[in-house]
Amino acid sequence: MQASPVKSISNILLVLAAVVLAGALFLAQRLPSPALSLEAQAREAVPLEQALTNGKPTLAEFYADWCTSCQAMAKEFAELKQTYRDRLNFSMLNVDNTKWLPEMRTYRVNGIPHFVFFNRSGQAIAQSIGEQPKAVMIEKIEALLQNQPIPSTETIGQTSDFQSPNTAREVSPRSHGQNS
Repeated sequence: MQASPVKSISNILLVLAAVVLAGALFLAQRLPSPALSLEAQAREAVPLEQALTNGKPTLAEFYADWCTSCQAMAKEFAELKQTYRDRLNFSMLNVDNTKWLPEMRTYRVNGIPHFVFFNRSGQAIAQSIGEQPKAVMIEKIEALLQNQPIPSTETIGQTSDFQSPNTAREVSPRSHGQNS
């Protein structure tokens, strides 16, 4: 017995729908969650002014949405925030926002991600530049929480170059230090 043309078309459409759905599910698992995006994390971060005065240690990250190293760390950094948010402030400072220019100069931000560790009194006690493995960040956070020296504060991983603008010459962070 031969299948009717309507039934064959229905079966083909059903198979196509299943393939499309499977592809969408596969991509959804591969793409970063909106909650893990740098923008979403920045919205949830403790404002630096508040973080430096609330009596908790603070980890501030200078970042940019276009920074591939920052993006690579986003998922693990979000996990660290979930683990430590009750004991540690997480602040995020976007280098594309000129509001943070004084801080970029103070902490000599010339590559991102750039992390500044502040004690409970709001004093900067260590800095670290570049992609950091999660285990290294945990070690640094635990030292900060225990008021111990921060280990491994040299550049470890990949960075995106950044020069803050000065009055003599404006340089866009997106130019990676090249003149605009």
